[in-house]
Amino acid sequence: MERLIFCAPILGICALLFAFYLTKKVGRQDAGTDRMKEIAAFIHEGARAFLTAEYKILIVFVAVLFILIGVGIGNWVTAVCFLVGALFSTVAGYIGMNVATKANVRTAAAAKDSGMNKALSIAFSGGAVMGMAVVGFGLFGAGVIYALTKNPDVLSGFSLGASSIALFARVGGGIYTKAADVGADLVGKVEAGIPEDDPRNPAVIADNVGDNVGDVAGMGADLFESYVGSLVSAITLGVVYAKESGAIFPLVIAALGVLASVIGCFFVKGDENSSPHKALKYGSYSAAIVVMIGSLILSKVFFNGFKEAIAIIFGLIVGLLIGVITEVYTSGDYGFVKKIAQQSETGPATTVISGIAVGMQSTAVPIILIAIGIIGAYSFSGLYGIALAAVGMLSTTGITVAVDAYGPIADNAGGIAEMSGLPSEVRNITDKLDAVGNTTAAMGKGFAIGSAALTALALFVSYAQAVGLFESGINLLDYKVIVGMFVGGMLPFLFSAFTMDSVSKAAYKMIEEVRRQFKTIPGILEGKGKPDYTSCVAISTQAALKEMLLPGVMAVLAPLFIGVVLGPAALGGLLGGALVTGVMLAIFMSNSGGAWDNAKKYIEDGNHGGKGSEAHRAAVVGDTVGDPFKDTSGPSINILIKLMTIVSLVFAPLFLSIGGLF
Repeated sequence: MERLIFCAPILGICALLFAFYLTKKVGRQDAGTDRMKEIAAFIHEGARAFLTAEYKILIVFVAVLFILIGVGIGNWVTAVCFLVGALFSTVAGYIGMNVATKANVRTAAAAKDSGMNKALSIAFSGGAVMGMAVVGFGLFGAGVIYALTKNPDVLSGFSLGASSIALFARVGGGIYTKAADVGADLVGKVEAGIPEDDPRNPAVIADNVGDNVGDVAGMGADLFESYVGSLVSAITLGVVYAKESGAIFPLVIAALGVLASVIGCFFVKGDENSSPHKALKYGSYSAAIVVMIGSLILSKVFFNGFKEAIAIIFGLIVGLLIGVITEVYTSGDYGFVKKIAQQSETGPATTVISGIAVGMQSTAVPIILIAIGIIGAYSFSGLYGIALAAVGMLSTTGITVAVDAYGPIADNAGGIAEMSGLPSEVRNITDKLDAVGNTTAAMGKGFAIGSAALTALALFVSYAQAVGLFESGINLLDYKVIVGMFVGGMLPFLFSAFTMDSVSKAAYKMIEEVRRQFKTIPGILEGKGKPDYTSCVAISTQAALKEMLLPGVMAVLAPLFIGVVLGPAALGGLLGGALVTGVMLAIFMSNSGGAWDNAKKYIEDGNHGGKGSEAHRAAVVGDTVGDPFKDTSGPSINILIKLMTIVSLVFAPLFLSIGGLF
């Protein structure tokens, strides 16, 4: 049985080899005309420059936290594991971004020369590199560390490293992309009346760069963190549940999930007449079915029963259903988005009000599904079952990230087609791919939030075990616990305020710069003058690097402060409060933003007056409000709640030794 532990690093290496194969496959495709290659080079260099500058700042943060872990808890092995987690997250994000910026132009070229099916294949293959890098590095790292140490406690350091990079990648990338997006839309679309991705718009290159640093590298780091966190919590609780077998089982399930994701990738095939969305769903559902069947077999092998497999299946089904529900609330094929589009006929105010209402309403069903998943998993396998449900939900992360990362690649392909002056039929193909990408991105965010809830809960259980809360309990009448709950419940709102304000400040600078260029560069709107793309890229880069620091530092210091000052029980209250408000706020913001975005696109398809109408202008305002909702604050909250939980778990020995200063 113990030999099965080596399935994890072996399948991790297989995932990385598959990512290498896909990288070569994408690289062999035609990159189109010289103009297309020139634009793609601008996007690639902008994304590479931003990530390089971001990582230079993160080196300092990681070094400080490394010393803090080693000195604070006196465990340098955990500190080294923290460095490995940070390094793997960084490398995975960089690989994914690098290939995405090569796949975008090749997707546009395929749409020009070969049609929908080839373009879909290239865009998905580019996204799959990110997916395979995430699960490859995550599974290899967790598997090797546990195989060498047989100590689940040091794995929390690996998870903390992943979480630290994820928060900065999501926040920094989100601020970057939404500053450019808001500036490009409000001045370009609303004020100047020019199309999206028009080369006359100075912010258009920065907007396309942002898709890669925010929605590819940032999103990949987000799910890398969840993936690793779920494994760490399951291994930690598995040792208590069934000793060595309980620890190895989640690693083997994750290895099965990697194999299932690779198989699922080969099922993503479309044709010129079918919807790309169906092809992507087919791949995801195929991978899920493989995991369901395999988990039943493995559960019988490990535990001579099926209870553990049922807990995994609960997590898988909840994850898939959350994706479906997210699609219902954010896709233009359903009534919620159509209602927002209709409300846009009476102006921006009703657009914003109806979008907020849809986002708030969208929290109900996912929360109920998560509750059912928790009850079902606990009923069969106790607290270990909750951790297994998180592993089950994230077992197909490889293909989930692939489907999600496909979206920004398709979006970039459309931008390159527009800026290169390709025929309208090419843009029609890329628009169809992009429309599907908006829906898959919204589903990916819903999945990320749902998995964050289960992962954070499982990590919270591990924290409670580490500090002895099972014996003492958390007394809701204890004033310290109440204070912790209030502070924890407030933190997601304060965090969101920081990130929303950061986007607002950066977008203000972007809007001023775009207006300046329209006024001062002769012939820019006539297509005779050349916009200064570099200045807009610099504005987004500088703003993102500056503004990401405060939210990131707050996420680390808040649990440390409460744990040291008020003690482990109060910190448990903080984690519980943050989990409850954070999950609901994240769902609300992500789904409102997605609904606003697709309401705009629904109008652009010719409904309610089409492009240039009053309804369209109102919908663009709603979309710009929703941009930081869905791509900056909303997705970052789920990292916040996981990061605070893993910080608490890593520094649990320190809190126990101090016991609270008050």
